[in-house]
Amino acid sequence: MALINRISRLFKADFNAVLDQIEEPETLLKQAIRDMEDDLASAEQRIKLCAHDQEALTQRRGELENAVEEFESQLDLCFKSGKEDLARGIIRKKLETGRLLKRLDAKHAANAKTLTEQRATLEQNSATLESLRQKAELFAQRTPTHTDSNSEFDDIAWMAREMNVGDDEVEIAYLREQSLRSAS
Repeated sequence: MALINRISRLFKADFNAVLDQIEEPETLLKQAIRDMEDDLASAEQRIKLCAHDQEALTQRRGELENAVEEFESQLDLCFKSGKEDLARGIIRKKLETGRLLKRLDAKHAANAKTLTEQRATLEQNSATLESLRQKAELFAQRTPTHTDSNSEFDDIAWMAREMNVGDDEVEIAYLREQSLRSAS
């Protein structure tokens, strides 16, 4: 059983290594930036809609407050005229409007909270996107082009330069080895 697990892990590791070689980091980074830009655009759209809803709620609240003031003046008139039945109908409307105002205020507060959170998230995501763009620029500068294989950031070229041994280094190492062996 352990042998099967080890072989399975070996195949998975090899398969993942092949996938890593196939994927191009620069292309993946560009796609991630495009995806983030799309997400930010839709977040901005949601914020605009939420702000529009907030304005509509504020406007509706003003209309209801005006209605309550109108009911007050109508009630004054009904009580002066002795129209109790009419006053009861206006009181019913005033109470219903008051309840509607409370619900509207709760919705307005919840919408304001959501709007604040969405704006904060948008700011964070915009900062993250800007950071990704800067990293992409750095990556693009560091990534060797296909025509320039002698780039100083090319890992294989760097390793080859590090492995080159000059003639003078060989002579010095030869003299050290010779003196070590003659001393013993």
